[in-house]
Amino acid sequence: MEWFINSIYYIVPFIVLLGILVFVHEFGHFLIARLSGVQVTDFSIGFGKRLWSFTDKQNTTWKICAIPLGGYCQFLGDADAASAGADETVKELNEEEKKKAFPFQNPWKKLAITLGGPGFNYLFAILIFTLMFAFLGKFSFPPVVGETVVGGAADKAGILKADRILSINGHQVENFSDITTEISLITDGVAVVKLNRAGEEIELSVPLEMMKVEANGQTTERPMLGIKSMNSMELDHEKMSLPAAFLEACNESWRITEGTLRGIGQMITGKRDSQDIGGILRIAEMSGDISKKSGMLDFIAFMALLSINLGLINLFPIPVLDGGHVVIYLVEIVSRRELNAKIKENLFKVGFALILALMLFATWNDFVHLFHRFFA
Repeated sequence: MEWFINSIYYIVPFIVLLGILVFVHEFGHFLIARLSGVQVTDFSIGFGKRLWSFTDKQNTTWKICAIPLGGYCQFLGDADAASAGADETVKELNEEEKKKAFPFQNPWKKLAITLGGPGFNYLFAILIFTLMFAFLGKFSFPPVVGETVVGGAADKAGILKADRILSINGHQVENFSDITTEISLITDGVAVVKLNRAGEEIELSVPLEMMKVEANGQTTERPMLGIKSMNSMELDHEKMSLPAAFLEACNESWRITEGTLRGIGQMITGKRDSQDIGGILRIAEMSGDISKKSGMLDFIAFMALLSINLGLINLFPIPVLDGGHVVIYLVEIVSRRELNAKIKENLFKVGFALILALMLFATWNDFVHLFHRFFA
């Protein structure tokens, strides 16, 4: 019976979460295509066997398929769902149909349709944050030291209770969770901490100490500052006006984007462990943990975070991803001619191989992580 309950906690929230995010992403492509006069032939949530479908008045077939690990939006004239090239049957289209076929559109229109997916992921996250900040208030812990761990890095460096952390390694800190984020991105073991103590600004160089941390049922060691918040239960519930909430939501989305890019950059340069790369199983685990131990608000905030990450990853300049299409269309705009079909085909083959390799690597990391969590 326990396994059935766990499956509900982990599988159902994951499917709901991924389904919503995929719908938002593909609807961005769909809406911009419709507004641009391009015919959308298929809108699918999931892959594989069709479980449910209907065709609307614009001849778009809306589908839910058996494998809920993604989706696609296919346009008239596309050879496949990735818009990797034109279908051979486009030669048989009449002039009226060609006006609605994707391969015959100018690169500016193709660029707008491509950016619609990632753009809607960001808009969705900004909408969630805006509504949260406006109607519920901004949930944050002030970056004020409640106490230091005896013998820890902060204790040895002279950081005191009630000190307010202003920045770490030059990066502004606005709430207590920012401290954890900035410390996790440090690679040389030393944090330059600027703080405010009774109105006086002080800057300290703090060598981090390895400390044991228990998370998700397992204990690990990581470099930490060794401080606790002033009050772990205190949250800022002050509501904002809609304009102020929107601006803060945009800032929050940018902070998440910047932190993600910095982390990826450190992985590429070898300064950060590539074991941090997670895939579908890691997302399922995290969504399950949140649904099991936290409330709906935490789940919605996690969905906004993932929406930003989905939009950002899709903008990477890798063929097959939206970012790869963006690069191709920009080249065509600058050169004022369409890229050779054979070159496009080879680029998409390389891109597909890269994505497949990354997915396999992330899945392996997920299996290793889950093994250590449940069996080590």
